[in-house]
Amino acid sequence: MGKPTGFLEYERRPIPDRPPLDRVKDWDEIHEHHDEGKIQTQGARCMDCGTPYCHTGMLLGNMASGCPINNLIPEWNDLAYQGRWREALDRLHKTNNFPEFTGRVCPAPCEGSCVLGVIEPPVTIKSIECALIDKGFEEGWVTPQPPAVRTSKKVAVVGSGPAGLAAADQLNKVGHSITVFERADRIGGLLMYGIPNMKLEKNIVQRRVDLMKAEGIEFKTGIEIGKEIPAKQLLDDFDAVILCCGATKPRDLPIDGRDLNGVHFAMELLTRNTQGLLEAKDVTSFDIAAKGKDVVVIGGGDTGTDCVGTSLRHVCKSITQLEIMPKPPLERAPSNPWPEWPKVYELDYGQEEAREVFGSDPRKYLTSTKRFIGDENGNLKALAINEIEWKEDNGQYIPKEVPGSEREIPAQLALLAMGFLGPEDSIANELGLERDARSNIQAEYGKFTTNIEGVFSAGDMRRGQSLVVWAINEGRAAARECDHYLMGVSKLP
Repeated sequence: MGKPTGFLEYERRPIPDRPPLDRVKDWDEIHEHHDEGKIQTQGARCMDCGTPYCHTGMLLGNMASGCPINNLIPEWNDLAYQGRWREALDRLHKTNNFPEFTGRVCPAPCEGSCVLGVIEPPVTIKSIECALIDKGFEEGWVTPQPPAVRTSKKVAVVGSGPAGLAAADQLNKVGHSITVFERADRIGGLLMYGIPNMKLEKNIVQRRVDLMKAEGIEFKTGIEIGKEIPAKQLLDDFDAVILCCGATKPRDLPIDGRDLNGVHFAMELLTRNTQGLLEAKDVTSFDIAAKGKDVVVIGGGDTGTDCVGTSLRHVCKSITQLEIMPKPPLERAPSNPWPEWPKVYELDYGQEEAREVFGSDPRKYLTSTKRFIGDENGNLKALAINEIEWKEDNGQYIPKEVPGSEREIPAQLALLAMGFLGPEDSIANELGLERDARSNIQAEYGKFTTNIEGVFSAGDMRRGQSLVVWAINEGRAAARECDHYLMGVSKLP
């Protein structure tokens, strides 16, 4: 715990964001730099709660409650409060390979289950975590730690997102020779190309990759397993294979006008935008850029928010975000008690920016798209939308159109951000991997073994679209099971 009376004396003060009208002018990280004194004060708010739900990592209501990687949060909160920064970072690294990622992009289910949150705003756990790792790099405490001894075992990790990187990092620590295959031109998966720079600067990702290289991990980019290298060849060349390829099939919207110019999957915009930042430094030259356009984002999740923030930085003419679900309540509903994840209304960074630029939250709730409308040249010019209401039908709630609610809104760019359906098929088909009912790779949580001996799967490829912190959880756990398979015993946590 922190100071025994700290939660009574100090108010919640997370690391502040830069003013919205300033940050939309650039692609730099949205957060201000942390202030050590203020971080210590926030650590003081961690109370002696007896049972710290913040690090339980349970699933309640199909959502995370507490930290999925079981971060030792009360311990490093207390150490931060005492100014024992290096010790706090050591405790943080016990469970988290990449706190510089989760400290920036995790939605912080730990804070949703903080015991203080029952009566007061919760402890700023995410801010403290981010400050600890940033100070660690600034002070030179985070250095390459290659294993003292190498085993004779070789492991291939396919996919370099958070699950793949976590698995590779853990297996490398115990001395196995690790090769990570990535089909993109840079390592990082969604950390590199799925999450925009203002949420996670790419030098932060590259810094960790460089550290892992210095520790002996081999990274091979521009190689798609199943295309450049047959998946079956990995079974011959390596002692074990861990598949962490993600859930990259986007959910489509097959309605009239879907083939019009200007209708794109969200990841097309986000990926090409980051490529432009890294390569050309000119993100307004792409044919799907939002500059000067009326932009409509279909989908209300994190990817949709990232499209809003990206479009604003392109200086779009207007921005609208369509959400089929109802507007969440301002406070927890009786059906959403603590320590469940709080499903309440809040402005994420993109909506906050849109409100400042255009005067209001861009989200339109209980709204569905009926068709895309084009001009005589096959270009998108508008969307036909309608209001919906959720009605019970044979025990299930389904959306029903509100009669007379149809209307058109202008749009020259529509971005589909409605989630992902599962992993791509090529590797699974080639190896004959079993799939579950949602098309994910069949591999029991906790074992991560597929129906092919020596082949494991983890992350979104196994569990479906989820959080970065869950991917790290699965990568670490799959590494332990893989190590046990290779050695008969494992020292990995």
